Amino acid sequence: MTITVLGAGSIGAPVVRELCMRSGDVTQVQVCDTRSQALQRLHDQVEGDDQSLRSFQVDVRDTSVLSQIVQGSDCVISCVPWDFNLELAELCLNVGVHYCDLGGNDALVQNELALDEQAREKSVWIVPNCGLAPGLVNVLCLHGINRLDRAEAAHLRVGDVPLHRDPPFNFRVSWSAERILADYTNPAQLIEDGQVAEADALSREEEIQFEDPFGTMEAFCTQGGLSTLTDTLAGHVEALDHKTIRWPGHAHQMRFVIGLGLAEDRKIGVQTHLTYRDLLVRRMRKCLGGDYEDAVLLRVLLRGEQEGRPTTLVYEMVERYDATTQQTAMMRCTAIPTVVAALFLAREETVGGGGAGVPENVIPRDAFLDAVADRGLSIQRERHEGFRDVTAKQPLDGQPA
Repeated sequence: MTITVLGAGSIGAPVVRELCMRSGDVTQVQVCDTRSQALQRLHDQVEGDDQSLRSFQVDVRDTSVLSQIVQGSDCVISCVPWDFNLELAELCLNVGVHYCDLGGNDALVQNELALDEQAREKSVWIVPNCGLAPGLVNVLCLHGINRLDRAEAAHLRVGDVPLHRDPPFNFRVSWSAERILADYTNPAQLIEDGQVAEADALSREEEIQFEDPFGTMEAFCTQGGLSTLTDTLAGHVEALDHKTIRWPGHAHQMRFVIGLGLAEDRKIGVQTHLTYRDLLVRRMRKCLGGDYEDAVLLRVLLRGEQEGRPTTLVYEMVERYDATTQQTAMMRCTAIPTVVAALFLAREETVGGGGAGVPENVIPRDAFLDAVADRGLSIQRERHEGFRDVTAKQPLDGQPA
């Protein structure tokens, strides 16, 4: 089996490592990037492994060269900026190769899903939104809803935070400053009273409790985490929302920065092509980027009924920086679901035919979550009688979900 990964950056690199070191039936991994140093680092990291890693210094915009490279792959994984995802999906469709990516831009995802009929005709899968959020949290949400006789509400909370607080920001850029600003400036979709609605980004703050050393964190609305889930659940639940978890005070800081106009896509002056947003992205990368130890906090809570009784299902995960492999929790929590999705598509054992869809609607959810757990992501599942609040640390008095 051959898997091709586009991009050798902060997510592409751990995807490649996960494929090379922990996927026995993958005989060849191909990785494409414009940066020779990034490719060489990957070779150094997987040196001595049984897998065959091939690298290509190529720009994904060079479609003529890229088409030749991906030809014969069992699946292509895009880890490049979302701007390229639609063109890459179309390229793989034309070549006849399964394709998946991390999503991140709802409009582009809808354009990818519009390829469904063509993909069905060619028996090719186009599957965006394969990372953490959207991705794993969406699978958990529908997995829980299908275990309730009647679902009423779904609350998704997830975020990447520095493991050690470093004032004044207590925040670091995990992999994309552009993605963060998009999530913080575009309205968030949700469902209220059974109807699809919108909320301002950085609004509806709440305190949310996690195990030590985190304690009281904050969560607030951001764009992008639900993606197609609002359409899927519209008319089926009374309430649905997604909020991003950070150390307390972060939403206030970002509202101040954005309120100054520093996220506007407007040129600073006539003598430069730079916009205020360009400048903010550069400063965030410089001041908040780099290596750091982190944790991913996740909680998905579903409320409804089982056998006529009020029931709450809770999925919770706390993943920390791995000092042994020097991998951040965000790298692992994004790379593992992406690799799992790609391998399901490539193997074609439980995912036959073709089309365009998101992983929670394409890949069997039980099998997906089992595969994620096998690769090291520990997700606690519990069922509680009665209704619980998503913000409270759940006592360990529930039953396995």
